[in-house]
Amino acid sequence: MNLKGEPAHVGRFCGSNTYRVTPEVVAFYCDALDEHSALYEEFAPPLLHHSECYRFVGDWYLGNLFGNLHAQQDWQLFAPIRVGSTIRSVSTIVERYHKRGRDYVVNETDLFDGDGDGRLLVRGRTYQSFLPPSKETGEAGFVVDQASAKKKTPRPPFPTATGADLSPIEKSVDERRCWMFSGPGSNYHTDREQALKLGFPDIVVQGMMSTCFVSQVMQQAFGMGWLVGGKMSLKLTNILWVNESVAVHGKIREEVPEGSSTRIHCDVWAEKSDGTRIALGDASAVRD
Repeated sequence: MNLKGEPAHVGRFCGSNTYRVTPEVVAFYCDALDEHSALYEEFAPPLLHHSECYRFVGDWYLGNLFGNLHAQQDWQLFAPIRVGSTIRSVSTIVERYHKRGRDYVVNETDLFDGDGDGRLLVRGRTYQSFLPPSKETGEAGFVVDQASAKKKTPRPPFPTATGADLSPIEKSVDERRCWMFSGPGSNYHTDREQALKLGFPDIVVQGMMSTCFVSQVMQQAFGMGWLVGGKMSLKLTNILWVNESVAVHGKIREEVPEGSSTRIHCDVWAEKSDGTRIALGDASAVRD
C-alpha cells in the first residue's frame, strides 16, 4: 500500500536477500575490522551483515540525501550464524517521525536461518535522519564539518555505571578500512568527492563500524553469552572522520537474573583520541 504517494511509510516491505556464509566472507570481515576469535571458526561474527539494510535504500530512504546521518542503531542477537550456512534477510520500515528539525525513518532488518527451521538469528534497527529539502547549510556549504561537530550541546555525564571495566579496544580507521567495510562502491563512506556532494568535507566513517567495534568488546568479554542473547542500543552522537582513531569501552552497570542465567548490563561508548564521544549507549549479554 502506498500512502498518499509517499513510499517510505510504516509497514513497507523493502526487500529480501539470501546469502551463503562462507569462510572467505568471514575472513574478509575479520581482516577489515581486525577482529579475531576462535569462535569464528564455527560461527560468524554476529554483525557480519551489518549493512544489509542499505541494500534496500531505494525503498526506505527519503529523497533528500544531502546531510543524511545514521542516528541510532539497535541490535538483538538471538542465535549464532554458522559458518557454511545459508541466511535470509527481510527488511521493513517500522517507524517514521520528525524530531528537532530532521525526519527519521527506522528500518528493521531481520536475518533468518535459511537451512533449518527458519529461526530468527539477528535483528537490527537502523534510525536514519534526513534534512528537509529546504534546510540551509553553513557558510562553507557543509551540513557538518570538523569544527561544527565539536560545538554540539554537552550531554549528561556518561557512563554512570560503577562496576568493572571491560577490556577496551583501540582502532585506527584509514581509507583501506573504510573501503573494506563500506565498499566496494564509491560513496560518502569511501570517497571524499562523494562526501562533498552530500555536505561533508571528508570521508565519513560509517556509523555501523562503531557498532561492530562495540560488538567486539562485548564478544571478547562474554563469548557465547553475547552471540546468543546479546543486545545493544547505541546513539551515534558525533562523526568519526577517515584517518582518525577511536577507543571503545564498556563498564558493567548491573547483573540481573534472567531465568536460569544472569543478564549483565553494561554502559558502552566509543570516543576519539581527543575525548569526543562518537557513540554511547547500553549493551547486555547473558552468563550461565
